[in-house]
Amino acid sequence: MVIETAFTPISAIVGGALIGLAAVLLMWSVGRIAGISGIVAGAMLEHGDERNWRLIFLGGLFLGALVAALISGALESVASVASTPMLVLAGLLVGVGTRMGGGCTSGHGVCGISRFSMRSVVATLVFMASGAVTVFVIRHLLGEGV
Repeated sequence: MVIETAFTPISAIVGGALIGLAAVLLMWSVGRIAGISGIVAGAMLEHGDERNWRLIFLGGLFLGALVAALISGALESVASVASTPMLVLAGLLVGVGTRMGGGCTSGHGVCGISRFSMRSVVATLVFMASGAVTVFVIRHLLGEGV
């Protein structure tokens, strides 16, 4: 099965600019890095104002995605290709990997590199290389998704 996307450079540039703007606004307003794994962990563990801004940020992520999907009509053709237990397992594995890597792709790739963190540069290179190897194995060695 081939999954087609409607990539356009304009939507990529606008999306990237909005992510960067959100990261800058969060740092400016709250003094925190916009790494999603850290925000989620804090939303579960913190209390008071520290928890509130995290919940508002996460709510904005979901609300923004929902509004964009409704406007574009993208929800009409959504069908899960994996079972619920597989999705839960995948989510848990991502969480473990995020913990082991000291952050997620958004934290390292967007915020860490912009702060010239060598740890984030290395982490982002590992993320990208792992993704490339995974796509190669799945598409060319296993013959899936072609």
